[in-house]
Amino acid sequence: MSVNSYVVGFPRIGEQRELKKVLESFWAKDCSFDDVKKVASDLKKRHWKYQKDAGIEFISSNDFSLYDNVLDTCILLNAIPKRFKNLKNEELYFSMARGNDSTVAMEMTKWFNTNYHYIVPELSLEDEYKLNATKIVEEYKEAKELGIKTKINIIGPITFLALSKRVDRGDTFELLNKILPIYEELLKELEKLDDEIFVQFDEPTFVKDNDSKILSLIKPAYDRLCEVSKNIKVVVTTYFEHSIEATKVLVNTPVWGIGLDFLYGEENIQALEDISKSNKKLIAGIVDGRNIWKNDIQTSLEKLSNISKTIDKDNLIVSSSCSLLHTPFTLKYEEKLQDEIKDWLSYSCEKLEEINLISKIFFNGVDNLKEKELLDLEKNIKSNFERKHSNLIHDENVQKRINVINSFENFSRDGSFQERIKLQKEILKYKDLATTTIGSFPQTPEVRKSRRDFKNATISKEQYLKDMKNYIDECIAFQEDCDLEVLVHGEPERNDMVEYFGEQLKGFAFSQNGWVQSYGSRCVKPPFIFGDISRPKAMTVDWITYAQSKTKKIMKGMLTGPVTILNWSFVRDDIPRSEISKQIAIAISDEIDDLQKAGIKIIQVDEAAFKEGYPLRNEKIKDYENWAVRDFKIAVSSAKKETQIHTHMCYSEFNDIIKTIEDMDADVISIETARSGNELLKIFKKVGYKQEVGPGVYDIHSPRVPSVEEMKTQIKLLLKVLPKEQLWINPDCGLKTRKWKETKQSLLNMVEAVKQIRAEYR
Repeated sequence: MSVNSYVVGFPRIGEQRELKKVLESFWAKDCSFDDVKKVASDLKKRHWKYQKDAGIEFISSNDFSLYDNVLDTCILLNAIPKRFKNLKNEELYFSMARGNDSTVAMEMTKWFNTNYHYIVPELSLEDEYKLNATKIVEEYKEAKELGIKTKINIIGPITFLALSKRVDRGDTFELLNKILPIYEELLKELEKLDDEIFVQFDEPTFVKDNDSKILSLIKPAYDRLCEVSKNIKVVVTTYFEHSIEATKVLVNTPVWGIGLDFLYGEENIQALEDISKSNKKLIAGIVDGRNIWKNDIQTSLEKLSNISKTIDKDNLIVSSSCSLLHTPFTLKYEEKLQDEIKDWLSYSCEKLEEINLISKIFFNGVDNLKEKELLDLEKNIKSNFERKHSNLIHDENVQKRINVINSFENFSRDGSFQERIKLQKEILKYKDLATTTIGSFPQTPEVRKSRRDFKNATISKEQYLKDMKNYIDECIAFQEDCDLEVLVHGEPERNDMVEYFGEQLKGFAFSQNGWVQSYGSRCVKPPFIFGDISRPKAMTVDWITYAQSKTKKIMKGMLTGPVTILNWSFVRDDIPRSEISKQIAIAISDEIDDLQKAGIKIIQVDEAAFKEGYPLRNEKIKDYENWAVRDFKIAVSSAKKETQIHTHMCYSEFNDIIKTIEDMDADVISIETARSGNELLKIFKKVGYKQEVGPGVYDIHSPRVPSVEEMKTQIKLLLKVLPKEQLWINPDCGLKTRKWKETKQSLLNMVEAVKQIRAEYR
């Protein structure tokens, strides 16, 4: 009996975030690196066993990382920037990721259109690449000792270069012939490990609109890699979109298999004829690696049946659509979810069972299922039917408001930016180079405990409010002592910038343990959007008005925008994402109206995830931009001319979306630029951007404290691009994950740098 089951990759943070906890303990010097290695080893063994017990045949090694797989590839190739060359081992590794007292970390940005961040490699023609295969070899041997023969996951050479930047301003692809010999040397090392080795080269960059030059690199590269050893079977895997053009090239190379995503890249069906003629294995991604809904097994079997009309069944393997890194670990600990909603869900471990069951049915037929497997199939059919017809999903009142909104043709605010900003400056009276922060301040253990105790009903509401207000008081007192000019309340009541709002909106559900990795040890717990969305009552007004009552300075209201709430949630898949975003936008608009009626004069609507929601294919971008801009405008449409609207965007390349940012028509935009220098800002000058800008002057993802002189240098660089009248000065993101000591000193230095710059430029 044939069972062909494959998982592209598996989460590594641990089912109870064990890796996060030991890493942060190590960074705090509360444990040794040997402790980190032990936890990592235990997790890898446990994860391999889960997959084996679930019946998965193709299990990965080297999908595990202590921080990031792209960073691991830098170590593999010795692609190490000069400023780290004097460091070794774990000090080198974590300094590249996080920086240290004397050295700035490497840049970090989003992994395609997901909320996972990777470390951006810094390459140069002067680099001397050499192989360091220790991690890969040791992991394979670890698994083999457990009786598990793994496939070895490696970031493919073309994707590695596509994700890199040249510090000497050249084209990264010029370096292909320098790194390919290292990849070949690696395969020669791997050949020694077993009689037959499967190597999965992850090449997600193939799903983008690649020009002919990049496509021309695929065949010579994979011809070379496949010729290294007859014992190595090469699989090239893509995901998140279709890769038709690249697939048409890959079929003419000696690769053993090609992995395609048939959920987010439905167009891949057009590549089947070419794959069939090549007689290669097709790893068919039909179980969703990016979302938490239970697989519709009947629909998956229909997809596989359609695929098998072109691809011989013997050449088909059932797979996750991408790595399961993007989904939570297991439903086992979800004890508080409403039973009806929990029955609709599937996390990583449950997806393993789905892949196995689909594979068994597809290859061996229903008649050969065991009693438990038959029962699982029946439960799956029942769950999907009940979700589709549940009364929890639909809300007539929401639909009525949507119909009203749909009748509008223009969602723009009253007045042009020039009118608004003149009025706002007269009322708000802020200086050039106005200082502020992005919103959150450090979440202390005491704050987290109070919030947790209140949630668990072990302290009273009165005590909880007292604790939160004490924090807000201290936060405001520090900001006033520091002489910041536009203040924030610090957000102690917020667990997460999306979850906090989702908890107060109808149509959202929440997990106890639905953690996914965002970067390094940073984990997020996205809410689930399962139904129509509405705002039963004000969400932030009481907190912000309390904070404003404690200071005569301007207090910003802090909201998360509709597109970010959408992109950082697990989203229902029964209606278009654009319709869900519109529902959220209406709720945010109501909140803005309540805030300004309560006297709040500046309101920040963060769209941190705006860029990451972009489609990977150009032909799909315009539609996304249209509804994403529409929904930001709907959200802020209730703001009066004198209410200043800020927004914030995280790590992004803005060159290709600057016109879209202009169309959003926010009065002030703050952006993360600290790790990338001044390059991101130049586009704002190039296009003649009129609105005000707050480029981050220091990196909050690193624990190091930049000096006054360092920040003055950064501000002077900003002033070479934009005039002081247009600039705000702030950190590059929220301060939630930082410690108070470093936060205070960094902000004191930032404010002092601004004072000295103002004096020099007076």
